[in-house]
Amino acid sequence: MDNKERFLEIFNTCIHREGADKLLEYLLSKSSDFFTAPASTRFHGAYEGGLVEHCLNVYECLRDYLSRERVRNVYKLECDEESVAIVALLHDLCKVNCYKVGSRNVKDANGVWQSVPTYEFDDKLPYGHGEKSVYIITGFMKLTREEAFAIRYHMGFSGCEDKRNVGDAFEQFPLAFALNTADMEATYFLEGKHK
Repeated sequence: MDNKERFLEIFNTCIHREGADKLLEYLLSKSSDFFTAPASTRFHGAYEGGLVEHCLNVYECLRDYLSRERVRNVYKLECDEESVAIVALLHDLCKVNCYKVGSRNVKDANGVWQSVPTYEFDDKLPYGHGEKSVYIITGFMKLTREEAFAIRYHMGFSGCEDKRNVGDAFEQFPLAFALNTADMEATYFLEGKHK
């Protein structure tokens, strides 16, 4: 099963909220490059299909985090499967249609300049990162407050947000901390230099 099929299976199995079908229709349409877009220009998932792969990795990392005994018994953090799928699979919708193929010059092992393909970031809807994902999703379906804050603050302290807001969001909405943890785990350990 490829990443697109896996995404569709999880989405269709777990997400049943009103409007979810229209959101999925958009993601599958010619108006969206969700299934072919990279996850970044040069870092994690900087290749065709990197975005959907990243979202699937975050989903698996989030499910693992939430299954930990300490998280369940000490932190008392419980989420239903629909919320887990929504926040993990859709947290980076802000990256849809933002990358275009380009090239840059780099020296090869012999010191000779070569043109290599790359991605360039070209955001036609510069609405921020997490908040843009929330904006896109809520154009199709409602999010719970916990889901909206989790997606909005999934970058945690590495984002551009006021750091007090990040801390407050993590305290008030533990799913935001959990999603940030899963996103960082996927980014740095599954997709980054350690891959």
